[in-house]
Amino acid sequence: DYMYLTQEDKQGIFDQYGKGTTDTGSPESQIALFTTRIKHLTEHLKVHKKDFSTQRGLYRLVGKRRRLLNYLKARDITRYRELIKELGIRK
Repeated sequence: DYMYLTQEDKQGIFDQYGKGTTDTGSPESQIALFTTRIKHLTEHLKVHKKDFSTQRGLYRLVGKRRRLLNYLKARDITRYRELIKELGIRK
C-alpha cells in the first residue's frame, strides 16, 4: 500500500493540472498532488481511527495545501477559482 502513487500517476496529475508531465513545481500541480494524497490518507483514517501519526501528517498536508492555495489566490484569482472548481475543494 505504501506505493499507492506511482511515478506514472504523478506524471498524470502534473500533465492534467500542470503545464506538462515535468511541471512538478507549479502551485496547481502541487495542490493537485496534495489533494490526491489527502484523499488517500482520509480513506486510511476512516478505517484506522486511532492512527494519530498519520492524522498529524494529514493535517500538515492540508495546511501545506491551504498555504499554496492562499498563495495562488493572491497571485492569480482566476487560476485559483478554476483549480478549486476542478479539484472540488470547498472553501
